[in-house]
Amino acid sequence: MAVTVGEYDNTFETPGKRAPLVVGDHDFASVTEAVCNVNERPMREMPLIWYVLFGIAVALTGVLFGSIGYLFLTGVGVWGVKNPAGWGFAIINFVFWVGIGHAGTLISAILFLFRQTWRTAINRFAEAMTIFAVICALIFPGIHVGRVWVVYWMLPLPNQMAMWPQFRSPLLWDVFAVNTYFTVSLLFWYVGLIPDLATLRDRASGFRKWAYGLFALGWTGAARHWHRYERAYLILAALSTPLVLSVHSVVSFDFAVSQVPGWHTTIFPPYFVAGAIFSGFAMVLTLAIPTRALFNMKDIITLRHIENMNKIILLTGTLVGYAYAMEFFIAWYGQNPNEKFIFIARAFGPYAWAYWTMISCNVIFPQLFWFKAIRTNIAITFVISLLVNVGMWFERYVIVITSLSQDFLPSSWDYYWPTTLDWLTFIGSFGLFFTLFLLFIRFLPMIAIAEIKGVMPQARAGHDQADGGH
Repeated sequence: MAVTVGEYDNTFETPGKRAPLVVGDHDFASVTEAVCNVNERPMREMPLIWYVLFGIAVALTGVLFGSIGYLFLTGVGVWGVKNPAGWGFAIINFVFWVGIGHAGTLISAILFLFRQTWRTAINRFAEAMTIFAVICALIFPGIHVGRVWVVYWMLPLPNQMAMWPQFRSPLLWDVFAVNTYFTVSLLFWYVGLIPDLATLRDRASGFRKWAYGLFALGWTGAARHWHRYERAYLILAALSTPLVLSVHSVVSFDFAVSQVPGWHTTIFPPYFVAGAIFSGFAMVLTLAIPTRALFNMKDIITLRHIENMNKIILLTGTLVGYAYAMEFFIAWYGQNPNEKFIFIARAFGPYAWAYWTMISCNVIFPQLFWFKAIRTNIAITFVISLLVNVGMWFERYVIVITSLSQDFLPSSWDYYWPTTLDWLTFIGSFGLFFTLFLLFIRFLPMIAIAEIKGVMPQARAGHDQADGGH
């Protein structure tokens, strides 16, 4: 099978053979060199666009912390929250960022357990994305409580004095679910990094050698080390898998256990999980496409990886569309007048602009991925991934705002207007996310070197060069 260096051409695929996972004339040494070069090059040799993006991200991070500081000094009245919409951008952004963090654990844990070898080129920065997205998510419940000086009450502290908040509140369930998810995801990411940190240690000198060596935990590549590493990685993958399903189900309970019209429904847990995987994979594509171009990783993050992720986006986007339709059906079938009204108001009321933006981005545009020519078109894929992220943020906006703004009593209805500080805090959270991500790709290997070598043809005795993995 003939391939072009950098991208494979679909017209050259041999019938019955899959496109390779690593294209070009690569061996083990060249893969190590390609990945480690990003971390080992002097700062002056980093691409100019990295400096531009890092400067913008740091500036936006400053906006985030400046906005939070002003909020602490002034109070939550500077936000758009008011009666009846007591939840605003903070909860919307919390659910959005938790959803973004789902793809990393799914790619790493579930696809690992199902032996999907195509995950190996994208799992490392997908896992990193998970960590950074959850950090962004954890900010918002903490600053939304109002009395931030007692925010530690959210933690599971000893309660012998019966002074703490309601332990049956789903907001406390979030603390357990998200912190557990963050802890296990962090461990999973770090354990996977250990062999590659040892590779960087062995190639470095001075302080970098000491730093990488400290976190490599004495790794030598001995058979005993590999055996324990693989056992630990498998155990963490098994622990992480139910977390993918549980954490966003628990987040959905914030809404589902209430009596608010449009929220009190059993479809929310699977609906939220499908939406989280949907938005998470879209963010992976949003990060992977520029990164592979900027650091010349097109031979390792290939069109096959991008096409497979597009197929998952198509599947989960269709599931999300089905959930939207079922919400309307159950509202009609249940004959609850409040429930029927809220869904009609979502589609045709004062927030219809947000609802149809959500439908367009989450249901209509992903259907283009039925066509292989679009699934393998980098530019169109990147645009659709951005639209999916926009649509999933609007989904959370529609769920939170429409139900609260138009609940049981028309005399209490009001229109929600986010303030400038709402927008600055939201945009600033992207600054924090991209600051952490850009630092990650600068100082840590963005590709799992040890894992990508395991799926190359050279890793198999008597390998067929035409088959790049299963």
